[in-house]
Amino acid sequence: MFNPLKNLFDYNRTKINSYTPLVKKINDFEKEISQHSDKSLANKTKEFKDKLNNGETLDQLLPEAYAVVREAIKRTIGERAYDVQLMAAIALHQGSIAQQRTGEGKTHSVIFPAYLNALTSKGVHIITPNDYLTKVGAGWYPKALHLLGISTSAIIHEQSFIYDPDYTDPTEKFDDRLTHLHPVSRKEAYLADITYGTNNEFGFDYLRDHMVAYHQEMVQRPHHYAIVDEVDFVLIDEARTPLIISSPNNQPTDKYYQFAQIASALQPTDYIIDEKARSATLSEYGIRKVERVLNVKNLYEESFDTIHYIENAIKADALFHKDKDYVVKDGEVIIVDEFTGRLMTGRRWSDGLHQAVEAKENVTVQRESQTWATITFQNYFRLYQKLAGMTGTASTESEEFRKIYNLDVIVIPTHQSIQRIDDQDLIYKTQRSKYAAVASKVAELHSFGQPVLIGTTSIEKNQIISSLLTKKGIPHQLLNAKNHQSEAEIISKAGIKGGVTVATNMAGRGVDIVLGGPKDGVDPKKWQIQHQEIISLGGLYVIGTERHESRRIDNQLRGRSGRQGDPGYSQFYVALDDDLMRIFGGEKISGLMTRFKMDEETPLTHPLVSKALEQIQIKVEGYNFDVRKSLVEYDDVINKQRQIIYNLRDNTLINNFEKNSKNEEEVFKALGKQIQKSIKIYFDPLKNQVDWNKFVLEFSEILPMVESDRDKLT
Repeated sequence: MFNPLKNLFDYNRTKINSYTPLVKKINDFEKEISQHSDKSLANKTKEFKDKLNNGETLDQLLPEAYAVVREAIKRTIGERAYDVQLMAAIALHQGSIAQQRTGEGKTHSVIFPAYLNALTSKGVHIITPNDYLTKVGAGWYPKALHLLGISTSAIIHEQSFIYDPDYTDPTEKFDDRLTHLHPVSRKEAYLADITYGTNNEFGFDYLRDHMVAYHQEMVQRPHHYAIVDEVDFVLIDEARTPLIISSPNNQPTDKYYQFAQIASALQPTDYIIDEKARSATLSEYGIRKVERVLNVKNLYEESFDTIHYIENAIKADALFHKDKDYVVKDGEVIIVDEFTGRLMTGRRWSDGLHQAVEAKENVTVQRESQTWATITFQNYFRLYQKLAGMTGTASTESEEFRKIYNLDVIVIPTHQSIQRIDDQDLIYKTQRSKYAAVASKVAELHSFGQPVLIGTTSIEKNQIISSLLTKKGIPHQLLNAKNHQSEAEIISKAGIKGGVTVATNMAGRGVDIVLGGPKDGVDPKKWQIQHQEIISLGGLYVIGTERHESRRIDNQLRGRSGRQGDPGYSQFYVALDDDLMRIFGGEKISGLMTRFKMDEETPLTHPLVSKALEQIQIKVEGYNFDVRKSLVEYDDVINKQRQIIYNLRDNTLINNFEKNSKNEEEVFKALGKQIQKSIKIYFDPLKNQVDWNKFVLEFSEILPMVESDRDKLT
């Protein structure tokens, strides 16, 4: 019988076994390479490039090149790569996703394939989840790359830097990882051998490059090789949101406020909500009620805009919740990322939904926008000749990575065995009883000093837990999108004795909680005593207060505990009226609760329940996969047209720049012909004049313009 899971494990084992001889070759080079002086080590880069020019391949260079990188890191950072880190580095070079556990050194592993592929002088892009990690990445391990003569840069929002050990930033003197980043132009940053940046920055720069008037203004080089950190977040979670460059269009209408008031007055029987699809439609009762309010006979004959306004207003009122889906800050509605818990400043929901939420919250409704350029992350990252990724949690989405991106997930063995205990879920009938149980458990753990991390799915639930802990007199710290600026300080205290931290998904990814607290500024002997004390207490205790739609997000929360062989414990507390259970299949679990005759206060824990929960998550993951698959299939059609236009545009600009041809003159000549043609079409001989409204409307399709400019021209 065919077993896909067994085949996956067999394939993984085969790949890991194939890496072993390569790791041995790297280790065999170690003694010889260690005897080189710094200058001699740096000369290896030129030697490798010469070998490439003489016909050798990167695969042939890999063992010695990786040994050189290992030695450079050892000399500059003081760290020596483990064999399993070398395995991850091999997987990344071969264009796979390396799944490494928390604390296993992903940022260390990435330097090896980045160096090797940078030898081609075609550029390597390392994609990070946020601007802070971009700067840290470009300012720490690149010390080793600089020793080898490889340049490293960083691009963040409206800023670009290059690593320069001779430069010191006076504003970052307390963090050595950020001290030597010298500001440069965007183009200079992209000319570096290796460039760090977020997926948004790389994607938007690509779109902007195809909106410039002159070839010299383009900043990116052809897409050669990319390594995506937290690849599941970038290529899966972010993949439902396309990149869009837009500009304000027409002035906002007061209708948003009018329909927000109408929606707030409707009863649940007046509309039909589909929480899975996040859609809202009026019921027969609702249609008649809205028709009476608007004083119209037939709502659907009135205008399409009217239906659009009312349905958006209902969605904003019933499906989008403050302190869960968004926050209101300084008079603005800011989206909260459902996967990371972070504020998505600058992002807006499309098709008037954001305006509907603004009207609901009675803040200033911003102008609607007109799209100038757009691309999905799927199609952006498929531009690269070679793509690789790394994360702590990707195997649950291996099918999607293979089907959409042609990427295999390789699970890398751990350097140290995992000591964390992942206990079965505790199922309660109501959220009220669940939260009470969580508070009691935290009180018990806090009484003997074991540090606790409590994961919640929203700011609102974050604050519910906080209020319960306050009532019990338990000191704690809160981490959510509203106080994200204190994230580093909060996380640094999460592993100390008696520490209690209540956090949204922000604490689930890219966060390293050190048992006993951070080492910086603490006497090593004192820190070791503190560290050992927390280990003796059982390490970090992680409590999940709700299952997420994706098993990956749950696994990321668990992964905050048990880093690098430390002990730890994790357990999820779940209720039948949690969003996931209520929307996607709580009836099955409810039936089990009744079958086992459990009361409200007593939790249910049983393998059948855990299996049912996992099946619900698999079902939701499948649904979300279909949504993303549909998005990319739709964008594939547009993408073919996009590539044709972009290639034509690029060739025109390059020819104009390099050959000093008269392309610009030819473009204006073509526009002139089209103008003359359109004038003839819209000339009315009876009135002896041109219908300028129709002419401008057609001309704006050829030379796009915002509605306000179109009105002025008319």
